Amino acid sequence: MSLEPADSALIDDLILHIGEGAVSTDPKVLLSHSHDFGKIVDHQLPLAVVFAERVEDVQAALRLASAAGVKVVPRGAGTGVSGGAHATARCIVLSLERMDRILEIRPEDEVAVVQPGVINATLNRSVAKHGLMYAPDPASYQQSTIGGNVATNAGGLRCAKYGVTTDSVLGLDVVLADGTLISTGRNTFKGVAGYDLTSLLVGSEGTLGVVVSVTVRLRYLSEKTCSIAAVFTDVAQAAAGVVAIAGVRVQPAILELMDIGTMRVLDAAYGSDLSARGGAMLLVRTDGHGGEIEAGIVRSALEGLGAQVSRPNDEEAVRLIEMRRASRGDGQDDKYRVGEDIAVPRSAMVDYMGSLDRIAGRNNVMVRIVAHAGDGNLHPTFWVDPDDGAEGVARLDAALEESIRAALEVGGTITGEHGVGTAKRDWLAWEQSEEVLELQRKIKAVFDPQGILNPGKAIL
Repeated sequence: MSLEPADSALIDDLILHIGEGAVSTDPKVLLSHSHDFGKIVDHQLPLAVVFAERVEDVQAALRLASAAGVKVVPRGAGTGVSGGAHATARCIVLSLERMDRILEIRPEDEVAVVQPGVINATLNRSVAKHGLMYAPDPASYQQSTIGGNVATNAGGLRCAKYGVTTDSVLGLDVVLADGTLISTGRNTFKGVAGYDLTSLLVGSEGTLGVVVSVTVRLRYLSEKTCSIAAVFTDVAQAAAGVVAIAGVRVQPAILELMDIGTMRVLDAAYGSDLSARGGAMLLVRTDGHGGEIEAGIVRSALEGLGAQVSRPNDEEAVRLIEMRRASRGDGQDDKYRVGEDIAVPRSAMVDYMGSLDRIAGRNNVMVRIVAHAGDGNLHPTFWVDPDDGAEGVARLDAALEESIRAALEVGGTITGEHGVGTAKRDWLAWEQSEEVLELQRKIKAVFDPQGILNPGKAIL
C-alpha cells in the first residue's frame, strides 16, 4: 500500500514514541485487524496497527493521530458482530489487546480494576477463588475483552438477573481524542456526584474516548447452581413457560428460549437429539442459597404447563446451557444468513415471535430464534439457500428490515446488546428522534472536536 508522505511521517512518529515492536504495517496484520465479525460494506485497510501496552502508548497514539488528522479505530479482541471495529479510510487501528493485566482485586470491597485487554473469562477465573464473579457473560466471554464489552455495553446469559455491562462498571480511566487522560465514576457501589459520564462512555463504541482501565463491581459466586431443561411442543407454549416463571416470582440467573430451528443447529453441532423431543426448549438456571428451592418452584410451574422437565441434578441441563452459550450458529456463508439482536418488552415477546414467522413467510426466507427470554432480548437468524443468489440476499435484507420495524412497533429496540456499529447505524433514525440524534452529535463534538475517534459508528 502506497502511503502519502504525511502518513509515512505519522508512522515514523508512532514508532519513535511507542516503539517499533508496537507498530505494524505488515499486510497480514493490517488485514486481520481491519474488521470484526460484522457485515463489511466498505472494506478499508488501516495505515498501521498500534499495539498499545501502556496508558502512555494510548496517549501518544491519540496525540499524534490528532495532530495528523488521522482517524483512530480502537479495537479489543475483534469479536463484535456490528462492525464497531471496522477500519475506515486513512485510519490507524489502536489495539488494546496487550493491555491485559488485572491491576487490582479487592475481595472485601467486591471490586476489581482491570486493563481493557483482560479477557472476560480470565477475570472470572481470577476472582472465583475469592467466591466472586464478574456477572456480564457474552457468548464470546472466552475470547472477548472487558474493554470491548464496555465499548458495546455487552450482555449475555446472566443479564436477566445481574444486568448488562453498565450495571457492573463503577469507573473508567479514558484517554480523550487529544491524548488527555481522565477518570470517571467511583470506587464505591453508590455515588451521584456530577453527571454520570461513566454510563455515557459505556456503550459509546470508542467514539468518545479510549478506555484504558475499568473498575468493575463483582458479585457473589454461588457454590451451587441448579439447571433445568424443559421441552415444549412449540414456541408459544415455551413462552407461556416464561410467563409462568414470572408468575411464581422466581428470578432465574439464566432463562433461555430456543425454537426448533436452533435445536436442530445444536443437534448438528453436538450430535444431540433435542429436535426429536419437541418444538421448543427453555433452559433455566437458579443460583444463590435459595437456588434449589427456586428450581423446585420453577420445575413445578413448567410441569403444570405440560413440559417435559429434566430431573433435579440432571447433568444434561448443565451441558445444554453451555452448548447454547458456545453455539454461534451453523457453518453457512454469512452472505446468505443474517443474525439479529432485538429486544422487546417481555409482554410482547410471544406476538413478536409470531411476527417473525410471518415476516419469514412473506419474504420466502427461513428463520430460527433463540432468546434471552428473561429480559426480552431475541436473536432471530434469517437465511436463504445459497443457490438463490442475489435475489435471495435481497429477500433476506427485506425480511431483516421488516423485523426491525416490527420490533419498534411493539416498543422494542434495534439492539439489545451487540451495539450499533456500522450495521445498525441507518436504523437509528427509526428509533430515535432528530432532537435526540442531534444531541448525540453535539456530545460527540465536545469529546472529539475533530471527529477522529471511530467515525461512522454508533451514532448517526
